[in-house]
Amino acid sequence: MSDFEGLRALVTGGASGIGRATAELLAARGAQVAVLDLDPSSVEKPLFAYRADVTDDASVRAAVAAAAADLGGLDVVVNNAGIGAQGTVADNDDEEWHRVLDVNVVGMVRVARAALPHLRKSAHAAIVNTSSIAATAGLPQRALYSATKGAVYSLTLAMAADHVREGIRVNCVNPGTADTPWIGRLLDRAPDPAAERAALEARQPTGRLVSADEVAGAIAYLASPLSGATTGTSLAVDGGMQGLRLRPVGQ
Repeated sequence: MSDFEGLRALVTGGASGIGRATAELLAARGAQVAVLDLDPSSVEKPLFAYRADVTDDASVRAAVAAAAADLGGLDVVVNNAGIGAQGTVADNDDEEWHRVLDVNVVGMVRVARAALPHLRKSAHAAIVNTSSIAATAGLPQRALYSATKGAVYSLTLAMAADHVREGIRVNCVNPGTADTPWIGRLLDRAPDPAAERAALEARQPTGRLVSADEVAGAIAYLASPLSGATTGTSLAVDGGMQGLRLRPVGQ
């Protein structure tokens, strides 16, 4: 497919995981792609790479401006940068709550705010935010993370309403448990990594974790000009975890 031919895309958190898979897919489908990341050293041509810290407004504005200048504008922004958190409401102090909210929610605001002047000039402007199954399903030991992703979901709807008449579509993807470096680090810290992976896989109706490429495919669908009538939508990429209620095997 070449539905992104002639378009300019920016992907945050694009050096690994879902962000990297998305950047590479958009490039393969014709886009010029800029990656923003804390450590973009592994990013290679044809991708453009810029260092940015989404918790630092000046850093974000400088990186977005540089990317827009090098690409000749922006048509697509994929707000993917984020961090994880574990525990109940009792397990993280105020500092950690502020830290994770700053990255996962306010970080998206900073990027979108910096990109809006460029997107307003595009004939095919789209923003795709990475939310999570945690925004719509109660998961144990994920209070802080779920709060941030619920905020991303609501932020997506509000942004879609604010900018639809400017020709800017805003949607989000809600991945289930994805096989990403963050999940790998989570498993490494578990007392029994194999058992923990098996438990994560078992709660997916498909019996396996979601792949980064599968989430990237959903992001590309929402960002594509072919989806010009889709805005204010959340797209679950969760192996059926949100919507399906299967009977136990053998029943």
